[in-house]
Amino acid sequence: MRRFGRTLATAALAVAVVGGTAGWASGGSQRAVTGPPPGTAAWRADTVSGRALPDPATADPHEVARFFAGLDGAARRELVRSHPLVVGNLDGAPLPLRYEANRLAIAATGEARYASLGAPHRQILAFDPRGRGQVAEVFGDLEHAAHVSVIVPGSDNDATRHDAPRESAGGPAGMARALRAAAGDSTAVIAWAGYTTPVGVGLDAADGRLAAAGAPRLARFTAGLDAVGAPDPVLFCHSYGSVVCGLAARHTDAVDIVAFGSPGMRADTAAALRTGARVWAARGPSDWIADVPNVEVAGIGHGSDPVSAAFGARRVPASDVRGHTGYFASGTQSLAAFAAIAAGEVR
Repeated sequence: MRRFGRTLATAALAVAVVGGTAGWASGGSQRAVTGPPPGTAAWRADTVSGRALPDPATADPHEVARFFAGLDGAARRELVRSHPLVVGNLDGAPLPLRYEANRLAIAATGEARYASLGAPHRQILAFDPRGRGQVAEVFGDLEHAAHVSVIVPGSDNDATRHDAPRESAGGPAGMARALRAAAGDSTAVIAWAGYTTPVGVGLDAADGRLAAAGAPRLARFTAGLDAVGAPDPVLFCHSYGSVVCGLAARHTDAVDIVAFGSPGMRADTAAALRTGARVWAARGPSDWIADVPNVEVAGIGHGSDPVSAAFGARRVPASDVRGHTGYFASGTQSLAAFAAIAAGEVR
């Protein structure tokens, strides 16, 4: 009975800490954006040369890649023009088509908050305007890269916050730019804000509902990379994003999974993630995430601490990291280690 009481007390503490750590405001409950992109009904009703188009909800990315390989340039361009939101989010579609489709889709929204994403130099690999908006952006030459990394961010990230001005390399795009610069030109880095993240630090951040909705999207996204011939990726998973990565781990072909500033990965040990990837963990000395209890009770909390010896992840040096978002800051041990992992230099 005493043990049950301690468990309830720990769960209550988890909610209290997650709801108030570091003065963050609790966020309202978010409705997860799932399923195929807007425009799917019109896509399904269309054909090309009498052939049905692959269903965005059910078609395997490799099936999508084979479909586009059988089309000539004119047919591809027509699909981009007629169905930009679908082509731009269709895992397995050729990369240049997705970039062009997303430029058109962003322009078609007419919304100023998305305008900067549509600039000609940007390589937007996914864009969904529903809800707060979701986006994935490529830094580097993904078509010819020898190594690929995917940044999976945590709370408060969406299509408008993806590249918002912040502390040095603190947001998804900033992290991706910093990693790509440190890892070198042979590495492409993708900032993937492709799921509905919690807002603030409240109950959405304390439970796994949004992570469970995001994990299949991440797994399908990585399958799409494989379908277009990209190298197996390294996943860099920050904060709540590490919960997403933990749930997706066994469904991806990642070679490395790096959790940093993590509240837990919904697994007791690295082995319990059931992945062939090497699992790494980092936490800076002033990261407030250390104050979040590593429990999971009645769906609240995210389980074992990834930096603990018992979890069994490889440790990434991070003794000079400042705060919760400083892991990609210039000159840090963590950025140097991340770059070595991203560039395939660590055996």
